[in-house]
Amino acid sequence: MAKQVDLLQGSIIKSLTALALPIMGSQLVQMAYNLVDMIWIGRVGAGAVAAVGAAGMFMWLSNGLAILAKTGGQVLVAQRLGAGDKKSAARYAAAALQLGTALSLVYTVAMVAGAVPLIGFFGLNSPQVIQQARTYLIIVGLGMFFSFLNQVLIAIINATGNSRTPFFAMAIGLGLNLVLDPLFIFGWGPVPRWEVAGAALATVLAQMVVFFLLVRYARQEKTLFALVDIKQRTTRRELGDLVRISGPAALMNVVFPLISMYIARMVAGWGDTAVAVQKVGSQIESISWMTADGFAAAVNSFVGQNYGAGNMKRAKKGFAAAFGLMTVWGILCTGLLIFLPGPIFRFFIPDPAVVPMGVDYLVILGFSELFMCWEILVQGAYAGLGHTAPSSIVSIAFTAARIPLAMALTQTALGLNGIWWSISISSICKGLIMVAMFLVFLCRMEKKAAA
Repeated sequence: MAKQVDLLQGSIIKSLTALALPIMGSQLVQMAYNLVDMIWIGRVGAGAVAAVGAAGMFMWLSNGLAILAKTGGQVLVAQRLGAGDKKSAARYAAAALQLGTALSLVYTVAMVAGAVPLIGFFGLNSPQVIQQARTYLIIVGLGMFFSFLNQVLIAIINATGNSRTPFFAMAIGLGLNLVLDPLFIFGWGPVPRWEVAGAALATVLAQMVVFFLLVRYARQEKTLFALVDIKQRTTRRELGDLVRISGPAALMNVVFPLISMYIARMVAGWGDTAVAVQKVGSQIESISWMTADGFAAAVNSFVGQNYGAGNMKRAKKGFAAAFGLMTVWGILCTGLLIFLPGPIFRFFIPDPAVVPMGVDYLVILGFSELFMCWEILVQGAYAGLGHTAPSSIVSIAFTAARIPLAMALTQTALGLNGIWWSISISSICKGLIMVAMFLVFLCRMEKKAAA
């Protein structure tokens, strides 16, 4: 059995980083799934990239819905384990898995049955690109069960202090994806050339393998999963607790891709090449936010367990340590995107006609990387304390502001770059405001505890 990190005692930096590094590794592996797809699909052509980019928006939306089960499960399991109540933690874990299963089935039906109108929303120009996008959406839609349950299982396992098992499972899935992607996309021997459909199939098969590895671990784990009864009857109170904690975060993560879809529709007005640039650029940029998201997940569990154990002082120190590390990381990512945009983008789409547009995207988004890292980390800390509403409200408000801001800026000499600036400016605002809000929130908690 994988060793679990003791989050309640010992060196804060050591325990936090021991938990965070495998989670960050898992996030980078997830990013690598997408980057591997883009590397190979980019060799097929910009149209294929645009197809995957459009359909991939609905994969992003599914992640927001999965948070409804994922975040509440992680927070409540961590807090109950910190308080020493393993039985209650197991019940919340089972409730989260049941909720995740139900959501995955509903979303599968929506993606498969609604593929035509869903892809039609983006207003893509090429009939071939439209058909490729529909095919990709249907195939990945059929694998939604594994996508949803993997996220919930990983969150629950992380809450116990074990982030190594999810990392190794994700790494094995990536290894399989590395082999299957070129095989299914371009074909070899008896395997036909499937292009976009092949990329979708490789992704689903990799997710299936990750799921079975996580389930295998859960069946052997003795600390929490030995007490989990997946067939239990979840009470209204337990379901209400999950939704109360997860609801604001889930709403934020559903609204965010919906807004991004609308912006992607605006981008499509500049042609399918612009859509491809946004897809590849966002995947490159994801090295920053996925790493921050991984550290935020660690902070979530660390703060949750220590808060549940009544040790708020240790929880605050953990957040401070994480904030310093993420500040360094954000500055590093900013430097890479601003000073090395050309070589980075050409690695994915070497077409000389596309590269200048990609360089503009990376440079403009580069200015917001530090603030985006702050935003994500604060969201994780808020969640660990069981308060997801404050950060969600700020995130929804400023993300929604991207639409009118993009409309205004694209009417200037900036053109398409006005859309990229609307994204960057809103991220800067969110990061600054959330940090200030969280510091005030902690001060109020201290005064309330002292009263």
